[in-house]
Amino acid sequence: MNSKFPIVKNFKIFGIISILLCATGLVALLGLPFGLNLFNFTIDFVGGTEMEFNMKQAVTADIESQVAGLFKEVAGVDGSVTAAGNSGEQVVIRSTSIDSETRAQVISKMNETFGLTDDDLYGNEDVSPTVGSDLQRAAIMAAAVAIALMLIYIAFRFELTSGLAAITCLVHDMLIMISVFVIFRLPVDGNFIAAVLTILGYSINASIIVFDRVRENLHNARRETFEEVAEKSIWQTLGRTINTTLTTMFAVGAIYLLGVDSLKDFTLPLLIGFVAGGYSSICLASSLWGSYRKLLKRKA
Repeated sequence: MNSKFPIVKNFKIFGIISILLCATGLVALLGLPFGLNLFNFTIDFVGGTEMEFNMKQAVTADIESQVAGLFKEVAGVDGSVTAAGNSGEQVVIRSTSIDSETRAQVISKMNETFGLTDDDLYGNEDVSPTVGSDLQRAAIMAAAVAIALMLIYIAFRFELTSGLAAITCLVHDMLIMISVFVIFRLPVDGNFIAAVLTILGYSINASIIVFDRVRENLHNARRETFEEVAEKSIWQTLGRTINTTLTTMFAVGAIYLLGVDSLKDFTLPLLIGFVAGGYSSICLASSLWGSYRKLLKRKA
């Protein structure tokens, strides 16, 4: 096989790259139990009040300052004010939880000050912290069950070591998504959780394609080592993996560019996950399978 850059032989290089990409996400996750919060959690997780208004004009820093002052005057607490919407004409206020009566006063004052109507109120939510905790537990449980079932299926379909390799790649893909969200302070909400669970199902598919070709080639191999078979299998499936990933990214990318804000919050983590999944399926999955095979044989 004439490949200019041997993928399996350079597994250490790809491994170092992956460690660097995943480091931030891993630190962010491990820090949560110790009170270190590096995430930009929305009220879906931490609870609180979120209100959104259509200001009918571009939201400048001056307007944000006015809205923040108005909110503190009426509600008695500080609020985080940011511009939103495709045209930047919406303003979102986030704060600790305030009661419905106070929220009604804020709405009335916003309408009076900026000439708005009730139709310009795009959001008025108050979420209890217990709801956020329930959402986190449900998301962790769903991910754990999905990973366990996939491990059982792959171990039955191929072998245990390939299942361990596939699950390692899934964790890798999720950590890269988390790292990007932490570094760029992207909002982590229910859409992020839905995207993570979607990636769990999508990313495993690309690895299975490579594994299936490795298994076929192993049956026909005579004197070839596992690494040689894996290398050949990766290149045989490379075009399919890239084409499948790009085709999916084009469709999701179009939704991200042309869709509404709520869809962008869902499609952005998907796009990140697709790139991470394609990378791990090509550069890591088969090499990890071979590494786990060696490790278990050595222990045996």
